[in-house]
Order: sequence, then structure tokens, then C-alpha cells
Amino acid sequence: MNALGPQVLDIDLAAEADRIAGWMRGTTRQLRRRGLVIAMSGGIDSSVCAALAVRAVGADKVFGLLLPERDSSGQSSRLGRLLAEHLGIAHELHDIAPALDALGCYRDRDAAIRQVFSDYGDGWKNKIVLHGGLQGGINYYKLVVQSPEGNMQEARLPLQAYLQIVAATNHKQRLRKTLEYYHADRLNYAVIGTPNRLEYDQGFFVKNGDGSADLKPIAHLFKSQVYAMARQLGLPEEICATTPTTDTYSLPQGQDEFYFALPYAAMDLALWAHDHDRPAAELAAALQMPVAQAEAVYADIAAKRRAAVYLHAPPARMEPL
Repeated sequence: MNALGPQVLDIDLAAEADRIAGWMRGTTRQLRRRGLVIAMSGGIDSSVCAALAVRAVGADKVFGLLLPERDSSGQSSRLGRLLAEHLGIAHELHDIAPALDALGCYRDRDAAIRQVFSDYGDGWKNKIVLHGGLQGGINYYKLVVQSPEGNMQEARLPLQAYLQIVAATNHKQRLRKTLEYYHADRLNYAVIGTPNRLEYDQGFFVKNGDGSADLKPIAHLFKSQVYAMARQLGLPEEICATTPTTDTYSLPQGQDEFYFALPYAAMDLALWAHDHDRPAAELAAALQMPVAQAEAVYADIAAKRRAAVYLHAPPARMEPL
């Protein structure tokens, strides 16, 4: 049995890039579409998917979308544009903030925040942060806010306020997908979904939002493998060095503090070890953590898989058709 470490995720990146591109090309033809649409956040996953799309069907048949909103980092559109120019693909920037405002996204989110911090208003920033799972308890969220003067406060989120904040912010992913499919229909293209294996497996996506797509070319790749693939594909170093973020809340927020129990490299290894029946003690040694904490990580993986059943489920039918 191989020692548990990052090397278990090593793959032949050149061969895998060719295999994925070939599958994307064949799938696009099977769907009877002329090309591919992709929303580019400047992050590693969408960047790798865009580069693989160009390899699959050619730069002239890939259309990129930059879809910032009020809470987006200024880096996301800049890196998305950098990628589009690097790949030589046509692209368009569409600020979705006015549409989100009209839908009540910001209004409803802020109303929920004021259930916890009554002073919250213009000029304040926010994020929600996951707690509990690594300590062996039940996951719960804390709300973190920053006043215009820079003062930070945090408090545990009541369930109803949490649900309203998430429901309001999910407008962002669903509106982006609406625009992706508008351009896909306009061009007779297919829409690319960009989840990596960790996100797909653990349900880190919005149903009928970023979870909706015609093809998901990297859903089998661990996040660590996606980073390695970015360098294999020769993407700009600034993109290869990006840190995973949600780019959803106005305060800086890593994916690990929002959803995953650990930073992505450790989480990749934990998921691989879990699926290969490696004992929690072995994971604990590999990640230099107490065995009880490794057991809690395994429990959290299983819990998120149970929750993700709904996200992956197709519409229920009373009878098979």
C-alpha cells in the first residue's frame, strides 16, 4: 500500500489534457452544438476549463463571459480578461449588479443580516464562516461583519437568517447561468460547468445555478490536479497562483472557511483517503492532526454527501418515461 501523501494524486497531465479535450470535442458534437460558452471568474477551475475548451474546439468557437456584481473582487474581472486575451477567445463583460438589485438580492440579504446586527447598512461588509465540524460537532455558521470604520464583529447565525442570506446570494449564481444560456442559445453553443471533484462531490454549488451545465469536464479532477493542469496548459502565472475564494461575499472569504473542513490540498487528500478506505489514523499522520480531528473530517465528508443528494437529484417523476 502506497504511503498516504500528495503523490497519490499525481497523474499524467499531458495525457489527461488530451483525453479531456477529446471528450469535450466529442460531447459538443453529440449535443449538436457549434462551440462552447464559459463564465470566467479568474479562478483556477474556470480558467482550466476555458483552456481545455480552446484545445477541444478552437479559440474561435469558445465564448467567454465576465459577470461581476457589487460584491465581486476587482481581481476576478481583471484575471478573467487576462485569461481571455491569453487564450484569444471572444468575451463580454456584463455587470449583473443592477439585475440583482432589481431581484432584491442585496435588500433581502441585508434584511437578514440586520436580524443579527441591527446597525448593518451602507458601507458595511459581510461574510459567513463555517464552524463546528472539525471539532466533531454539528456544522453551523457565524456571520462576520465589518463597519465602515473597520470594526469587525461576529455572531452565530440563527437558522432563518442563514437560510435567507444563502437564498438571496444564490441569485448571483442563477442569474449568471441565465446569461450563459442566453449566449449559448444565441450562438448554438453548449455551456461548460466548472466544478472540480471536491466541489462536485461535496455539493459546493447552487442547484440550477453554477450546478447547471451541458458538460462538466473537470468534475473528476481533484483541486490539486486542477492547479497542476493549469501549469501544464501554460496559463499565466498570476492565475496559476490564485487562492480559492467564493467571490460571493463582500469580505474576503476562502472556500475552506465557507464550506470545506480544510484547505483544498488537505481536503483533496482526505477525500481520496476516505474513498480508498484509509484509516483515520493514517490521514491524521499525513496531515499532522489528532486522530479525532481526522475522524471528524471523514464524518463531515459523509454528511456533505448526504446533503448533496438533493443538489444532484434530477426532477422527480411519478412514473418512468
